[in-house]
Amino acid sequence: MARVVKVFRTLRNHWKKSTFAVCVLSYGGHWLYGKHCDNVLRREACIEARAFGHQLIGPQEHLKKAIVILNPAACNRKANSLFEKNAAPILHLAGVEVKIVKTDYEGQAKKLMELMDQTDMLIIAGGDGTLQEVITGLLRRVDEETFSKIPIGFIPLGSSNSLSQSLHLVSDNKVQHITSATLSILKGETVPLDVLQIKSEKEQPVFALFGLRWGAFRDVTASISKYWYLGPLKTRAAHWFSSLKQWPQSHQASLSYLAPVPRPPDLPTEIPPRPNLLYRIYRRLKNYWNPPIEEPQKEPEPERWESKDISTLELTVSTHNKNPVKRVSTDIIVALHGNVCIINSIEFLLIVGQFITEGHYDLLLFFSCPQEGAGFYGIDNEEYEAMSVEVRLLPRKLRFFCSAERREQLAQAQ
Repeated sequence: MARVVKVFRTLRNHWKKSTFAVCVLSYGGHWLYGKHCDNVLRREACIEARAFGHQLIGPQEHLKKAIVILNPAACNRKANSLFEKNAAPILHLAGVEVKIVKTDYEGQAKKLMELMDQTDMLIIAGGDGTLQEVITGLLRRVDEETFSKIPIGFIPLGSSNSLSQSLHLVSDNKVQHITSATLSILKGETVPLDVLQIKSEKEQPVFALFGLRWGAFRDVTASISKYWYLGPLKTRAAHWFSSLKQWPQSHQASLSYLAPVPRPPDLPTEIPPRPNLLYRIYRRLKNYWNPPIEEPQKEPEPERWESKDISTLELTVSTHNKNPVKRVSTDIIVALHGNVCIINSIEFLLIVGQFITEGHYDLLLFFSCPQEGAGFYGIDNEEYEAMSVEVRLLPRKLRFFCSAERREQLAQAQ
C-alpha cells in the first residue's frame, strides 16, 4: 500500500511530466492499434484473394493479364508504397499476371496508352488526374473501339478520388478502401459509365467521366488551398476575397445543341448460340430464291441546332456517373444558377420556363465563350484553359469494375 501511495505522490509532484507521458503513451498505443487493424485488413484481403488463385484453369485457358498504370507521385508521393503494401499482394495471390507501368511525369499516361498491347484488364492506380490521362489516351487511339471494351479497374491512391465513390464502398480507412477496390477487380462485376468528349479547335479531344465546370465557384475551389493558414475558415475566406476582386461574378457564354435522339439499346452480354446446320442451309436457300427487298435509304434530316445565350455565376456540364446503377431519363446535366427546367433532355438551371422531353439523351452540345481571358475549365478536377468547346456524350462507352455492395447501395439510393 505504501508503494502505491508513493507512486501517486510522485505523479502529483511531477504532474507536467506525468501528463506528457500519458499523452505520448496514449498516442503511441492508438498508433500501434491502428497498425494492427491495418495488418488484419490486409491479411483478410489476402486470404480472400488466395481463393481466386486456387481456382483450376482449363487446358485451353490462360492466366489473366493485367496492365497497371501506377502514378508514384499521387498522394504526396505515397502512392507507390500504398500500392506495394495493399494492392500488389492481392493481385499476385489471385494468380493474375501483373505488368506494372509507372509514370515519371505529368501527361506520360496518355503516351503510354498509345503503346499498350491487348490485355484482359486495365488497372489505374492513382487519383483523378491519372484516371483522366489514361481515359483520354485510351480513347484517342485509332483502334479505340476495340480497346474501349477492356474492363477497367480503379484503385484509389490519389488525394482526390471522385470515381471511387461510384464504384467502391466509402471508408475513412485508406487500407480498407484500397483492398476492397482491388478485390472488386478480382470479382469481375462491372458497370457501364458514360464519357464526355470535350473537343476544341486547337487541341485534341479530352475525355471526362464526370463533367466540365466553368465559373466563379470553380475558380474559388481552385484557390482554397492558398488560404491554408486560416484553418476551417479558408473556404469562407476564399469566397470573400474572390468577391472583392471581381464583382459581379457573372460569366457570359452561348450554348448550342442538337435535337435529342433515342438512346441506343443495351448490347447483349451473352453471345446467342449458333443455329444448327440444317437451319443455316434452309436460311441460305431461302435468301437465294427469295432475296430480301432492300428498303430505300432515307435522306438524313438536316441538323437542327438550337441556341441560347446565358449569363451565370457557374456552369456545369456533367454525366450521371455519380450513380451509374440508378439512371434517370436525362444523361447530360447542364446546370446554371436559377430555376430548374429541362430543355431537350438537357437539365438546365435557368431563369426561363420549362420545356420537358423525357426518354432521350443529348448527342452534341457546343459551348462558346465569347469573353477574352475567360479563365479556366475544371474537367474532372483538372484545370484547362477556357475556350469554345464541343461536348459530345458517349453513352456507356467504358466498363469499370464495381463492388457488389456499392452497387446495392446505389440501387437503393433515392
